[in-house]
This record gives sequence, structure tokens and C-alpha cells, in this order.
Amino acid sequence: MNNLLKLNNEAAVFALGGLGEVGKNMYVIQYEDELIIVDSGILFPDEYLLGIDYVIPEYSYLIENQDKIKALIVSHGHEDHIGGIPFLVQQVNIPVIYASGLSYGLIQAKLEEKVSFPVNLKKFSDDDVIKFNKLEIDFFRTNHSIPDTFGIRVKTPAGSIVHTGDFKFDFSPTGKDTNYHKMAKIGDEGVLCLLSDSTNAELEDFTTSEKVVSETIREMFEDIEGRVIIATFASNIHRIQQIIEASVSTGRKIAVFGRSMLRNIEVGMELGYINVPKNTFIDTRNRNALKNKELTIISTGSQGEPFAALTRIANKSHRQISLIPGDTVILSSSPIPGNQESVNKTINLLQKNGANVIVQSPFADVHASGHGGQSELKLMLKLMKPKFFAPIHGEHRMLKAHQQLAIDTGVEPNNTFILENGLVLAFSNGKAYIKGKVKTSDVYVDSESIGEVGSMVIKDRRELSEDGLLSVVLTISQQKYEVICMPNIVSKGFIFVRDNFQMIKDMQKIVIESSKKYLNPEFKKLNMNGIKNDITKSLKAYIKEETNREPMIMPIIMVL
Repeated sequence: MNNLLKLNNEAAVFALGGLGEVGKNMYVIQYEDELIIVDSGILFPDEYLLGIDYVIPEYSYLIENQDKIKALIVSHGHEDHIGGIPFLVQQVNIPVIYASGLSYGLIQAKLEEKVSFPVNLKKFSDDDVIKFNKLEIDFFRTNHSIPDTFGIRVKTPAGSIVHTGDFKFDFSPTGKDTNYHKMAKIGDEGVLCLLSDSTNAELEDFTTSEKVVSETIREMFEDIEGRVIIATFASNIHRIQQIIEASVSTGRKIAVFGRSMLRNIEVGMELGYINVPKNTFIDTRNRNALKNKELTIISTGSQGEPFAALTRIANKSHRQISLIPGDTVILSSSPIPGNQESVNKTINLLQKNGANVIVQSPFADVHASGHGGQSELKLMLKLMKPKFFAPIHGEHRMLKAHQQLAIDTGVEPNNTFILENGLVLAFSNGKAYIKGKVKTSDVYVDSESIGEVGSMVIKDRRELSEDGLLSVVLTISQQKYEVICMPNIVSKGFIFVRDNFQMIKDMQKIVIESSKKYLNPEFKKLNMNGIKNDITKSLKAYIKEETNREPMIMPIIMVL
């Protein structure tokens, strides 16, 4: 796999993350020896990535081509688009990062917390044009579930490539409006290739307007007699403002739980995106002084994250909040693909412990997606009128559905490309073609260490979680070449030793028998690896036969 992509009068686009998945978005647009990066996100791990905090893309292509990098452009401030920036700048020399409004503030706070050296972070506005020798970049404002979301046009000598960012068409938004005029103008000027958000490509019609959600939340707050515990994405500043307004109008004070929620609210207030009357937020320790009807609790954990505030409330492990009769929990979000099981588990625990739980449904618009449905995706295609089309940001079935929408709106079928991470789509002389693949893979971040945990470690963790560990301590005399005492069998998460005497005895015999052929005084040296391998092999076969389980077996040999 060649990580030195050679482009001769060619433009190219490829993803280091974000294709075939919902998360770790990172796209590269390159013309000859100039490249820009669009977004640098993380993917939150599923339940099978035990002990992993985040997943980020592999940066080897960028490391090997640092001299070509001109800038990192940020489309908006969600974690799956900015969460990887602290890890990126510690491995790759990024000359400048461009972000706008709230995104700028969130990135700045993130860098101050996690990076010990200065990073060149600059703001862009709606009308800015950023020029390099061969590439030129401008922007168009869109709507999403976070303020200051932008699509990005990159002009190259081969033609214009447009990256929509995450978007929806909300005709009654809570923030600034989409710049429809500029989008249509870009389409009239000519788009060589459109890269467009595919998250809701399977959903028909338009997504719900934020105005509808705002009205629903206010009406609910008026009807709820007890405490309101409401969970949403910490980055959903629009939703947080809606919750604040509903709380103020119904005479409620607000307590906030969750580190990321607190940080984002602080940034939102500093930049003027969150407006709240004085004394609305209270110290969490003072919440018990209020009547139940006078309190709103905003928390993290809308995706069932194991250590988030709402999850700990649900499983009774939160140090400050316990559910009480009359509590109403509102999940003002929809599950990210892959998180449904965790969310359902949290909902079940909340209900089991006496809470009334409200989630998005046809009867309760407590959440509006920030991603456009099929009608909106078609509208974007009609506005941009691209010659070539590559759906991005989504699992494969979403990309496939979006490809069909493009064909339905008039894009030639042969001009549509479903890519995978690393696959390079190149353009030259008005033609598009696949030009190789650059190296990319998942990199696991474990307690802030990057890439030290590989797939084999994850495999070992999974085996330990499922079948446990069996440790065998064998003591051998080096002079007599014989086993000194009965092997010690230690079980962790496999069997309870006291209840399985016969099985322990059988395993001790197997260990002794497996080691006998190596205990010959004529041998000049003990074959330690041979003994360990035979013990492991023999015990595995016995345990599989007896229990149909496969614990991790760890032989330890003591030589005296």
C-alpha cells in the first residue's frame, strides 16, 4: 500500500475515517503537492472495545506527507468532527486550523486542556476565502444540531469539490439560517464532485424542525409536577438553550451534571450562544433546598455511555443523585448507530427504579435530528448539480441509499462512487477514477495513550470478559528435574475453586503429565516454552470438553 500518493495534474479525495461508520470523520482533498484536511473526529467505542476511550483514524499518510498539508478545516464542533484534533496535532505538524464561531471556542478549550504547546487556530467567517498556491477554500452556512455549521468548497485546477458537512434544511431554525443563495450560486458555478452527509439517507421526507422540539419541551415542563432530568448531547447548544428557556418559563432552577456538559455550557455562555438569567444555574449541592417542581437536572449520558451521569443515576452509582418517585427523565437525542442496546439498557434501569421515561416518538417530539432526510439530500443535490458524487459520513447501507438518491436526481450512475476509508477517488480532464488506496486503520485511545492497545489486546480483554482466566503455577527442581509440589490452580472469572475440587485435581494431573517429557536430567536446559505450550494445549482441550468454555490460560513456571 503506497502512502506517497503521486498526483500529476490530478485532484483527489479520500477518507481516513467516516466511511462505513458514523464517527471519526476525516477527509483529505489534495491537488498534486497541496492538501487540506476536513475535520478530525473520534468514534466512541462499542461494548466490544473493552477499556477503550476513543477510536481515531491512523495518521500515517499525514505524517509521511506533512510537507503537503496546508490546513485543517473544521466544518462544525461535534466530537466526531473535532474530538481527534488534540491527538492529531501531537503527531502531525498542522500549519493552521480554521474553525468558526462555537467550533473555534470548543477546539480552543480542548487544546488548552490536552495540548501543552501552542497551536495555530484561526477563525473563519461566512464570506472568507482562504487561498493557497493551487487550492482555494470558501464556505456556506448550513443548519445542524449545533451552531456555526458550514459546508466547504475547495477549488482545484481540476474543478470544485464540495464537502457539505453535516446538514439539514430547517426552515424555522433556532439559530442562523442556511445560506441558500450561496449554495445555489456554487451549483451554478459548477461542482466537479459533491461529498455529502449520508446519516439519514434511509429516512423519508424532512427532519423535524428545532422549533417544534422547543415547543414540545416547554409544554412538557409545564405539565411535569416532579423533577425533570433531561439528557442530551453536550455539544447540542441549541437544545441546551431550549431546556434553559423551558426551565425559566416554568420557574425551575437548573443543576448540571457531566464534565463535558459543564465545559460546553461555559464555552457557549462566553461566546453568547447560551443566554440565561442570573441565578438560574445552581450549585449541585444546593438542589435539595428546592421543591421537586422547581428543579431541572441537565446531564450527559443520552447514549448510554457507561460512566456518564445519566447511566450512573440509572444504576444507582451516582454519588449525588438518586431517583425519587415522581422523577421524569427525558432523553432528548436519538441513539447513534451501534448505541441502541446501551440506550435501551439505561431506559430499562431508569424505569425499573421508578422514573417516568420520555424518548423521541410520534407522540413526543423531544428530539430533532441534525441530519437531513431523503428530501433534504435531494435538495442539496439539486442545488449543487455535481458531475460526480460520493456519499460520505455513514454506514455502508446509508451510503448506498444516498447513491440511489443521487441517481434519482439526475447524476449519471457511472459518476457515483461508494468509497471506503483509504480508497482514493481522483479527477483529471473531467474524468473520475479510483487511484489506489492509502493506508488507514483504527487506532485505539486507552486512557489517553494513543495506539498502544492493538487488536490482540482487545481480543485478550474480550476473552477475559467472557470466559475468565486460569493461572497455573508449576514449581520444578532444577537439580532433580522433577515437580516439587502439586501445581497451584488459580481461577479468576472461570470457576469457583471450592465448588470444583474434582476438576481442579484433574487439571493438576494434566499439568504434571504435560510437563513430564521435558523433565529429563539428560537435557542440558529446561525447555520452558515447550512446557508452557503443552500445559496450555492440554488444559484447553480438557476444559473445552468439560465446560464448553475457553478461559485464558497463563502457565507460570518456578524453577528452584
